[in-house]
Amino acid sequence: MTSDVFNMDCMEYMRTLPDKFFDLAIADPPYGLPARSTHSRGKLKTRILNADDIHRWDMAPGADFFDELFRVSRNQIIWGGNYFRLPPCRCFVCWDKKQPWENFSQCEYAWTSFDKPAKIFRFDNRRGKKIHPTQKPVDLYSWLLATFAAVGDRIFDPMFGSGSSRIAAYKAGFDYWGCEKDKDYFDRSCVRFSNESAQLSLF
Repeated sequence: MTSDVFNMDCMEYMRTLPDKFFDLAIADPPYGLPARSTHSRGKLKTRILNADDIHRWDMAPGADFFDELFRVSRNQIIWGGNYFRLPPCRCFVCWDKKQPWENFSQCEYAWTSFDKPAKIFRFDNRRGKKIHPTQKPVDLYSWLLATFAAVGDRIFDPMFGSGSSRIAAYKAGFDYWGCEKDKDYFDRSCVRFSNESAQLSLF
């Protein structure tokens, strides 16, 4: 089983690949929201989750990113699809966070390339230690893979951040490739993956 990750800009990596090399790309790009937005900038979130300055990486990708992503993958799931200029889709995904506080986002939207009915996943992610401000739960990625990926698919995450997608792919037995250009997040996600995979090997 392949689990190749690279501490580099995903654009540089994708340009080295042939067309449709991956079966499924799952991306969570920065949304590049303005400073007045509460996106990871609320006082509670800043105090609990964000020990660093997210301005250094919170820049939305351009059209060239999506062009390359669509070129190297057969299907795509893109979190924050409501922030980007993407084609209309039938099968969007909604992650219901079971968030009780109305001034926090109660759900997140993902655009997909699949011609299926829209999906919803309900999961409370308020527990557990986070190593990235926009970290998504492994359970969410495990559900995405179970719902949309087929046996033998090659999975790609161009900006894997905390490494949740990598852990989920490893648990499900998928070959996985990922990029993360931030050295700090890359190193911390690798430690997280090593710890998770070591625990899985015990069972």
